[in-house]
Parts: sequence; structure tokens; C-alpha cells
Amino acid sequence: MTLRVRDDESLPPTMNLAHLRSEWAPNVTRELMAGTVVALALIPEAIAFSIIAGVDPKVGLYASFCIAVVTAFCIAVVTAFAGGRPAMISAATGAMALLMVGLVKDHGVGYLFAATILTGLLQIVAGALRLGNLMRFVSRSVVTGFVNALAILIFLAQMPELLGQGTAVYVMTAVGLGIIYGLPYLTKAVPSPLVTIVLLTAVSMYLGLGIHKVGDMGALPSELPWVALPQVPFTLDTLRIILPVSLTLTMVGLLESLMTAAIVDEMTDTTSNKNRECAGQGVANIASGFLGGMAGCAMIGQSVINVSSGGRGRLSTLWAGAFLLFLIVVLGPYVARIPMAALVAVMIMVAINTFQWKSLGTLVTHPKASSFVMLGTVAVVVATHDLAKGVLFGVILSGLFFAHKVTKFFAVRSSLGEGDVRTYQVTGQIFFATAEAFHAAFDFREEALKGVVIDLQAAHFWDISAINALDRVVLKFRHHGITVDVVGMNEATATMVERIGTHDKPGTTFAVGGH
Repeated sequence: MTLRVRDDESLPPTMNLAHLRSEWAPNVTRELMAGTVVALALIPEAIAFSIIAGVDPKVGLYASFCIAVVTAFCIAVVTAFAGGRPAMISAATGAMALLMVGLVKDHGVGYLFAATILTGLLQIVAGALRLGNLMRFVSRSVVTGFVNALAILIFLAQMPELLGQGTAVYVMTAVGLGIIYGLPYLTKAVPSPLVTIVLLTAVSMYLGLGIHKVGDMGALPSELPWVALPQVPFTLDTLRIILPVSLTLTMVGLLESLMTAAIVDEMTDTTSNKNRECAGQGVANIASGFLGGMAGCAMIGQSVINVSSGGRGRLSTLWAGAFLLFLIVVLGPYVARIPMAALVAVMIMVAINTFQWKSLGTLVTHPKASSFVMLGTVAVVVATHDLAKGVLFGVILSGLFFAHKVTKFFAVRSSLGEGDVRTYQVTGQIFFATAEAFHAAFDFREEALKGVVIDLQAAHFWDISAINALDRVVLKFRHHGITVDVVGMNEATATMVERIGTHDKPGTTFAVGGH
């Protein structure tokens, strides 16, 4: 018996060896180096975001490990239908941490884990419903406002650890910022935030400075995370408590993840499936919740670091999570001695680098509507500390401005022809914002008028409001004894008129596609 081996190209994409290699490790050495840099950069942010959320640093560190590993391994291999964006880093983030503060403060960390699991389930549902496609309705102005507001919130979150903490903290923070921004001019071989943390920790230990340290915020993990159910009652009251938080976490997490995926797409000149990314983040968050981690999402800064360091596949993400776990479990005692001033410096750097400074200059050059949408998004987010509300406000505002802009291209012109028949030529889009203007464009009391032709060759009717306006025009002319011919309708408009319009009323004729 002869065994025949199929060529790789005949296999499904997820089983194609060449495809798996390109997805996982196009260059193994480069992937491992990029993952190492990312793991080192994840430590200060994961701890800081945990502190923002009001939980022990290990919660954020576990989340960073869980989400990074699950996104790379489980989603890419086991659940091929869920899949995540290669080279994108997901972990505990400031955007998500800010939304957890009230829940942890009022109900405890157990409810946070339950909310994280529910967030993952909702994100999987979002992927199944193909809600990733909705990103096309988020304008660039809203995205810019979202990023700028996130930067402002991250900066404001550092103030309690900086203001009123003494001269030593101010000096340490200033020196930290100096190292972060000065070291790259000398060498880029080692990430400057890592050098900042190491040097400031060494100085703090050597001088015996009595300033706030990471270890003062809570015990770091000394063992591997274990799977466990959240310690909460499984009742409707629990669902009532966690559902609003989970819905907000779902929206914010998906928004930030999808925007990060778009950035990585552009940097690597590749494409990604946004709906699979929604489900992938959900699988990762479910695992994070069961392993004692907080909800997370894609990290713009770390993803950019990964891609800039040469990461292109899933191996860099997997290695970043695995190496991070080694650092916190094996080297935990050293991590506990990191001064909070060092983390404040790093987070201020993150806020500064996240803010889109060019957007300030474009406030004058861009259209006023776009600038207003961006500023409105920032204002709502900063005022409410809720990124989802800000984005929703920005999207609604963008839609209103767009509708107003479309109305400017609407027009109705008329001319009187032979036999006292007036022809109205309609141009533009007829929908709820232009329906009243369409109705007002007709003269229903013109004397000696025997007939009216409404030419719709250059128009399109979009909704019930538009069809209702056409109904009113036709009925008013008929009320005055004037025959109406509606001509030039495209197929879509004709279908709507046939379903809900006035085509069956006597004294009215309709024609599709011409006179």
C-alpha cells in the first residue's frame, strides 16, 4: 500500500505548515528578542495598572501572563476560529484598570474576576455577531480623541503617587524621566524604561530611601497561577453588579484592541480579521479571570515596541508572557523593591507618548466639525472617566455632523413645460434630515397647473421619513386636482415606494429608471 502525502497548499489555512510558520515564527531569534523586550516593558505597566484598579500587583501581572500566552497559543492553535492578530501584545491596561476601581472598592476582588470572565463571554458573542465590522463607523477624529483622553487619564492616575509624597519622590521621578528620554540618544540596545527601573531601585536600596515601593502595595505572587472559580455567590444579584462593568469593559477592550490591530496592520503592511480578534480577546479574558487575573486588552505601546523590535509572529507574544511569569515568580523579591517613583516616571512617559501631540496643531487646519468631535470625545471621557461614553458621544456627534453635511448637497429645481406641466428635478439624498426640506420645495397652490412630474433620476430615498415625505407631496397635489408622475426612481427607491409608498393610489403613476 502506498501512502500519498498531500501538498501543503491543499490543506486548510490553519493546517498549512507554511502558514503556521509565518503566523508563529518567521524569524525565531528575532521573535524571542522582541518578546524579551516586551516582557521587561510589561512589568512596570502591569503593576501600575493593578494599583490603579485597586488590586494587588499580582492580579495585573497574572493577567498580563494569561492574556499574552492565551492570545498567542490557545487562540492561534486550539481555537482557530477565534484567532488573534499576530505580533499584537495584550495584557492589563490602564483603560481597563480605570473601569474596575469602583467594583473592587465596593464589592471586592472576587467580583472583579467574575466580571473579567463575563467580559470574555461578551467579547466572544461580539465576535460571533461580527461587531468588529462596526469599527468602520468610528471616525479618525473619535479615535484621536479616544487616544488623547486615555493619555490624560493615565497621567492623572499618577498624581496620588506623586503629589505630596516628598522631595525624594519628585527628584526620583525627574531623574527617571531624564533617563527614559536621554538614554536612547546614547544607546537603544536596552529599553530605557527598564534601565530607569533598575537604576532607581538600586539607588533607593543603597540610600535606604523611605519612599513608597511596589511591595508596599501588596504581596507579589511566589507561585504559578491556578485555575479557580471566583469567590462570589452565583446569583442574579451578582450578575446585576458585574454586568454593567463587564459591558463597559467589553466595549473599551474591543475598541482599544481593534484600534491597536489597525495600527499593527499598518506597521506590518498586513491585514487581520477584526471579528476573530474580538473572539480572541474574549477567550484570553476568560482564561485570565479563572487564573486570578484582571480583564485586559491590546496594548498600543507594547505592540508598537514588539513590532519595532522585530516581532511579526505569535512566538514573540507567547515568549513575552512566559518570560514575564518567570520574572515575577522567580525574581519577585527584587520586583517588590521597585520604588513607585520609578513607575510614576514610566507611566508619565506612557501618557506623553500616547498623546497625539500633532492633533493640537491640526485643530486649526482640520474642518471645525472634526476638531469639535475630537475635543468633545476627550471632554466626555475626562469628565466621566469612561472611555466607552466618550467614544459613543464622538460617534453620535460624527453622525450628526455627517448628516448635516449631506443635507448641503440636496436640491430641488423646477421648470414649467408645455401643457402647464411643471417638472421638479430632485438631486441628492432624501432621508430623515432632508425629508422636510424635500416637502417644502414644492408649490402646491400654483394656479392653472395641470400636472406635475417629479424626476428622481439624481436622487435616492433612504428611509421611511423620505417615503413619507413623498407620500405627503403626492397626496397634496392630488388634493388640488393635479396629476402626479414620479419618474426616474432607482431600483432601491422603487422597492421602498412599492412596499410602503403611494403607488396604489389613483391619479399617481410611477416609473423606474427614466421618464
